[in-house]
Amino acid sequence: MEDEEFGQHGKEVFEKIEKIGSGTYGVVFKGYKKNQNGEKEVVAIKKMKIDLENEGIPSTALREISILRKLHNPNIVKLLDVVLNNNKLYLLFEYVDVDLHIFLSELKEKDLDEKLIKNILYKILDAVAYCHSKKIIHRDIKPQNILLAKNGEIVKVADFGLARAFSSSKRQYTKEVLTLWYRAPELLLGLNEYSTPIDIWSIGCIFAELFLKQPLFKGDNEIDQLLKIFGILGTPDKDIWPEFETLPNYSPVFPKFKPVKFEEYFPNMDKNGINLLKQMLAYNPNQRITAKQAMMHVRFILFIILYNNYSLILHHHNPYLYL
Repeated sequence: MEDEEFGQHGKEVFEKIEKIGSGTYGVVFKGYKKNQNGEKEVVAIKKMKIDLENEGIPSTALREISILRKLHNPNIVKLLDVVLNNNKLYLLFEYVDVDLHIFLSELKEKDLDEKLIKNILYKILDAVAYCHSKKIIHRDIKPQNILLAKNGEIVKVADFGLARAFSSSKRQYTKEVLTLWYRAPELLLGLNEYSTPIDIWSIGCIFAELFLKQPLFKGDNEIDQLLKIFGILGTPDKDIWPEFETLPNYSPVFPKFKPVKFEEYFPNMDKNGINLLKQMLAYNPNQRITAKQAMMHVRFILFIILYNNYSLILHHHNPYLYL
């Protein structure tokens, strides 16, 4: 869409059909966008939870719109328009069939095909590597924010309500981000100076969930979440993570767990997958693999070749641009 068309429409531009969910800062509906030629396009309509009349447009909404307008990647949901109607702000997105959480819950006892797992994981990494190359941290990577179509062939990262631009150095942010089950241990331990590794931890949790079909770490609160992580990865020490004992929420009475054997915990995951997963779930954020490094992991060698050709032909997009 050309810039002069963006955000210039009135109330006639869309109509809601049904509510389909809630995001970080809004309620999402399925609906139609009315094009200038009278045709209707199915879209997702996000009604922002704001009071324009009394408070104006909050910085959170402006930040999300600004970030989304900078992002042009086939694996990131596309913002089509912004509409102001009766003191309500609506964001119109391309419509995608289902989110990963629902997709996995509908599988029941059926395992995901290995090719499909690679496709989903690689395209999430592609989207996040692109975001990181644009100095943006998503901060809320979870299955509900991964949208799928065509039985998982199309993958779109969505909901940038918590996303932030960052500088080359770490800076202080709130640590109250990310759904608990996908929250990196440095956040659970009180660190408020963080950067892109928190997104990689979340993707690692999703990678494991694609095999388990349930969350890897299911804590009831922050302490329980830490213990769930320790119970699988082992309790870290200063040799594994030099800053561990200096973090605000560290306790010397943390129970000492030994790590499980991933080969037994993930019997259907090959050794390359296990190697990648361990690098994504590294305790020390400085040692955690980056999104662009993960895309070049040996697990994806054949997929890289196929996806690069597919992207160039159908999307005019080359994932190597930010590798």
